[in-house]
Amino acid sequence: MNVRRFILYALILSSSAFAQDESKLTIDRIFKGNEFYPGRFGPARWLKDGSAYTTLEPSAKARGARDIVRYDAASGSREILVEASQLIPATDSTSLSIEDYTWSPDQRLLMVYTNSKRVWRQNTRGDYWVFDGKVVRKLGGDAKPSTLMFAKFSPDSRKVAYVREHDLYVEDLATGEITRLTMDGSKTVINGTFDWVYEEEWDDRDGFRWSPDSKSIAYWQLDASGVRDFYLINDTDSLYSYVIPVQYPKAGDTLSSCKVGVVPAAGGPTVWMQVPGDTRNTYIPRMDWAANSDEIVFQHINRLQNTDELMLGDSHTGKVHTILVGRDDAWFEVVNDLQWFDAGNRFTWVSEEDGWRHVYLCSRDGRMKRLITSEPFDVVNVEKIDETGGWMYFTASPDNPTQRYLYRVRIAGGGKAERVTPEDEPGTHRYQISPDGKRAIHFYSTFTEPTTIDLVTLPGHKTVRTLLDNTKLREKLSKLSRSKTEFFKLDIADGVTLDGWMMKPFDFDTSRKYPVLVYVYGEPAAQTVLDSWGSRSLWHEMLTQQGYIVVSVDSRGTPAPKGRAWRKSVYRQIGILASHDQAAAIRIIRTWPYVDSTRIGVWGWSGGGSMTLNMILRYPDLYQTGMSVAPVPDERLYDATYQERYMGLPSQNEEGYRLGSPLAYAANLKGNLLIVHGSGDDNVHYQGTERMVNALVKANKQFTMMVYPNRSHGIFEGENTTVHLFNLLTRYLEQNLPAGPR
Repeated sequence: MNVRRFILYALILSSSAFAQDESKLTIDRIFKGNEFYPGRFGPARWLKDGSAYTTLEPSAKARGARDIVRYDAASGSREILVEASQLIPATDSTSLSIEDYTWSPDQRLLMVYTNSKRVWRQNTRGDYWVFDGKVVRKLGGDAKPSTLMFAKFSPDSRKVAYVREHDLYVEDLATGEITRLTMDGSKTVINGTFDWVYEEEWDDRDGFRWSPDSKSIAYWQLDASGVRDFYLINDTDSLYSYVIPVQYPKAGDTLSSCKVGVVPAAGGPTVWMQVPGDTRNTYIPRMDWAANSDEIVFQHINRLQNTDELMLGDSHTGKVHTILVGRDDAWFEVVNDLQWFDAGNRFTWVSEEDGWRHVYLCSRDGRMKRLITSEPFDVVNVEKIDETGGWMYFTASPDNPTQRYLYRVRIAGGGKAERVTPEDEPGTHRYQISPDGKRAIHFYSTFTEPTTIDLVTLPGHKTVRTLLDNTKLREKLSKLSRSKTEFFKLDIADGVTLDGWMMKPFDFDTSRKYPVLVYVYGEPAAQTVLDSWGSRSLWHEMLTQQGYIVVSVDSRGTPAPKGRAWRKSVYRQIGILASHDQAAAIRIIRTWPYVDSTRIGVWGWSGGGSMTLNMILRYPDLYQTGMSVAPVPDERLYDATYQERYMGLPSQNEEGYRLGSPLAYAANLKGNLLIVHGSGDDNVHYQGTERMVNALVKANKQFTMMVYPNRSHGIFEGENTTVHLFNLLTRYLEQNLPAGPR
């Protein structure tokens, strides 16, 4: 054997041995296949009396298909309600692939959602089928495949309404007759669903609601005719390039006009709500029936988003009146927890007016308003109104903003909240509570432990049975050389304390100095410092195996349950205050005896990509390397709804927009910078990265750049894209921020 062949043979053996080392993570192990995928459960649906739930499970008879199974909540007895073989269309030989399902209100009919297609972020258009126990029938008549959206049973279970190509339809389940309710749907007139910015920034997708008596449908209509197109350019999928127009209102520009109306389910004219004000400069982000079939309730928010008028609208005349007004000197958070009870005479409202995110009990006319939660901590979500028992269940974490627990308090208000989640169970807890409030499907994870799903009783929180324990994933994780993870707090002066986490190498040596990679987001849309199982934790784990310390810190403005002042302090200074906090944090971290201050890196995605640019450009002496993925280098280029919420109108805060954008600091670059973007990003446009490139070129600053053609904001489309991206990030770190202790 010659020397070259021997070396090659040795390398192959070495590579094979490493691949078989279950203690080490690799990019392929993390992102290829399903080695570290969590187990599958659900979607689960409680039946209306709370005595049982249904879920999806693999069919024993049809490979790759799933049955719908019913479990008795008390006994755990199992019954197959719908076999996969029953969901085979007459024109096909295979069962429907169930992506989601719903039961009719009388629980006699099943509706299956399948063959879905993506609309911006989520797969919200597809095909719907109804199964009556004997035959499965497709809805939509002659509709093209994958064009129905948000199909819903009427409360009397006799009809289904859906959106088809921006118009509303109702289909009679007994006769198959289809009635078209709106006639003007087009590219710019959008009925029953939403434009890009409403979907992205208000989380609005399903844009219609059945009346309780099944006779009417309330719906949104958007007129996007005044919104300018932003053109995405596809250079690769045809011989000649072509443009993809996206109606996208940038900060300060024209918004879609929005209105709400009520149309008879049998067809007829729409009664439009007579909402005052300029429909081009206001929002209606929430709407529903007001606990009867005569009135709808909706939130009417001004363009600056600092005033929220809660209105009732007469479904017969269109007349409206305001019953409650929420205001804030910064921005007012839209209320997602408005729930009616007491036969529609009272409802819940959420406000930060006393400095905390508290829930209020209000009378229908808005004249009575009193606190339900009065203690000095934030309510994260209202989970359930148990009207019979007199309790409100909600999520909160009074003492640790990195965790989430279930609490309950008397609806009458004023009393001390009771923690329902056991004291000895830290981490993040989420609940799907039964209609009767006696049980819940309980989802629980920590930073280092994947999700466990239990069925528990309420309020005692006794585990009835485990529904998913992720045993296989836990076994895989137990074989890894895992990092030592710890949460910490940093006092950065002036009474400001930041929360953070740190992942250390498994063989950490306190006598040596390690490079640090900071994972950052820093925008008001999300926290990174959460004690829950995360999607990027395994890649960070892999980096610790290579000898990096990985750190993340939440700066002011992130949506942590730490009070209004914490969250609203960034108003009109996005990118400025948060980057100040991040710099203050890293100055402290650099002094830790095991940190190598000459090897500090930072990386982030989206808002985190923007913050990465801010950090390496504003504070060039603190960071040696930055990796910015899909950033917003110029705040003026982002969408109106998000940017104006936190920065105000560009015409009223021109200097804030300029100083908050990393573009203004391009000349400061000293370290290594990698910028990554997808050219097909409809959310954070590649345009901003091109402006950043121009600014860096003008300043004669060298940097590295990677563009993924036609990829969206998640940069995942196309074979091997995710693997390629994380290989790129890993290699860039290895080359510019050398791993290992010194």
